[in-house]
Amino acid sequence: MKFIPTILSGGSGTRLWPVSRTQFPKQFCQFFEQSLFAKTLNRLKPLGSPWVVTNQSMKVLTDTELKACGTPLNQALYEPKANNTAPAIALLCKVLEQQGEAKSIVGIFPSDHLIQNENEFKNAIQLAIQCASKGQVVTLGIKPTYPSTGYGYIEINHEVFMKESNLSARFTQGFREKPNQETAEKLIQSGNFYWNGGMFIFEVQTMISHLNRLMPETWAAVSQLKPDLSNLSDVYARCPSQSIDYGIMEKLKEQVCIPCDLGWSDVGSWDEIAQLCPTSEKVEIGGTGNFAMSKTGRIATFVDTDDLIVIDTADAILVSKKGSTQKVKQLVDQLVAKKDPRAQEHPFEFRPWGKFEILRDTDHYKSKVIHVNPGQQLSYQSHKKRAEHWVIIQGHPEVVLNDEVHKLNPGESIYIPLEAKHRIRNPRTDETVEFIEVQVGTYFGEDDITRYQDDYQRN
Repeated sequence: MKFIPTILSGGSGTRLWPVSRTQFPKQFCQFFEQSLFAKTLNRLKPLGSPWVVTNQSMKVLTDTELKACGTPLNQALYEPKANNTAPAIALLCKVLEQQGEAKSIVGIFPSDHLIQNENEFKNAIQLAIQCASKGQVVTLGIKPTYPSTGYGYIEINHEVFMKESNLSARFTQGFREKPNQETAEKLIQSGNFYWNGGMFIFEVQTMISHLNRLMPETWAAVSQLKPDLSNLSDVYARCPSQSIDYGIMEKLKEQVCIPCDLGWSDVGSWDEIAQLCPTSEKVEIGGTGNFAMSKTGRIATFVDTDDLIVIDTADAILVSKKGSTQKVKQLVDQLVAKKDPRAQEHPFEFRPWGKFEILRDTDHYKSKVIHVNPGQQLSYQSHKKRAEHWVIIQGHPEVVLNDEVHKLNPGESIYIPLEAKHRIRNPRTDETVEFIEVQVGTYFGEDDITRYQDDYQRN
């Protein structure tokens, strides 16, 4: 039977601010040797060619990761708006049904979780596939390591539906919402409760049947989806925002759970990161237990302090006591209320052709370092309020200036006058072009662009 692993990729990017932000959420951040999104993709690829369901606003970041991991871009579905997990799963099921995959088995996995015991994960998925082929909706139950109040719980009973090796799929008694501390301790003591890690395995036609019965409004809307997705915005406008847990899982009279020990973490706070990651370079005098993560290369120094977490990025520093990082979201809310762009934006940005990072932004000039990926080019454009000077650092680009082509080498430069039509392109397939851009003028916003031609159909 065919297995289709699918990544749900969303998130607001607030809990791990200032590294994670709304426009660059945690699944794309490199807390480890690669991003959590890439780790999830590579974990799933041996099980089947992964699909992705995510928001349209994350298309550039998602496409970049998919290309790097060799995953087909046409297996990504982009929602017109964030609408919680039930519409996302309904959308996936409808598209797969249209493609003749109604009898295939789907696995739903978050994009931003860490799993360290991958052998146990693979074994659990194989057992889950067998259960799903018999009409069950399967959850993976995470063995709890402490009485968490931040996760939902799944209660299991002793009746075994199917067993293989050291794993068994057991019938569930039901789902529990996030408990208070006293209740969480009782759940752990009972030994029958496992964390709900948001991983579900089911046959496409089975889930469609449940959606039609338990979420008729959502499925009635999604059923009208055209194969070319041209009416997706209209469909999503008619779908209530609801989680799959509340809409389906909590209402099923019968389902199974596979309890397993995956070395799992949702990487949901800086306290978690401090336990999972080595600290950046630091010096301590008269204190212990301090953790630092620097994205700038700066050394962290601590004097007579214990158990501090310090996160250093190009434009923001977070300092918190260990055990208090759940309050980071409140901090971000304050920045949003002040309309501070640093709450949601980094000084760098990914584009379809590459990326740029702002080095300096003043009233009279702005400088950037810009990377153009192999075979890509910027739009043919002009600016009304700024001139630009480009200095090539790496690569051998072609610059089109008022329809005249200039071939440049590292160390060479070119001046782009006010209102001149221009673009830079990277004709090579084996190297990235890198250059420094210095803007001089009266306004440096990204909206001062008039485009004459663009490979990515932007306005």
